[in-house]
Amino acid sequence: MTESRPPRPAPKPGRVTVYRALYDYTAQNDKELSFNEGDLLYVSDSSNDAQWWPARCRNQTGLIPGNYVMTAEYIEYPLHDAAKRGNIECVKECLDNAVSVNGLDKSGSTPLYWSSHGGHVAIVKLLCSIPNMCISAQNKIGDTALHAAAWKGHLECVKILLEHGASTTIHNNERKLPIDLASDPETRALIQLSMREAVDTNDFRNDYISESESESDDI
Repeated sequence: MTESRPPRPAPKPGRVTVYRALYDYTAQNDKELSFNEGDLLYVSDSSNDAQWWPARCRNQTGLIPGNYVMTAEYIEYPLHDAAKRGNIECVKECLDNAVSVNGLDKSGSTPLYWSSHGGHVAIVKLLCSIPNMCISAQNKIGDTALHAAAWKGHLECVKILLEHGASTTIHNNERKLPIDLASDPETRALIQLSMREAVDTNDFRNDYISESESESDDI
């Protein structure tokens, strides 16, 4: 007996859902979008017509039939998968089509976590450059992207994360800091330096505030 597939989730308002087309479709007017079998379809909310969905494909925008969406191959975590595999072109395509950079997969991890885990330097750099990127988001076991990069010994990824403000003081579920997971001396030394600089900066700020308060009291 063959197992019946679960129904494809309909795109939710404000969210981009990705499908792979199983058939060719030729637009019937200038509002519709043509696509070929195998193309990735980036589908947003259904607007006011449940039978037609706004979508993007190969830098083109238009409407596609709802019944094509429901029978297409649903790609649950396209950005996570691309980040994990180190496919920067696919990562860029997802970002260009408004796939959420802070979306979480079943493990609670972001695309940045997986690119840091895999040591994909160019993707880590690209994701960190996005203004609303949650650099220090924790997954279900409490690890951040910095935990992953430190554990795997990806020095360049660690350096990029620290340059973009990744926290060195977040504990995972086992009460481990990123520095505790560092797998080589260079990575550990880099994180240690960042932690020391953060302490020095805080000490300077506290001293400055204390001096300012003292001067105010003397006036």
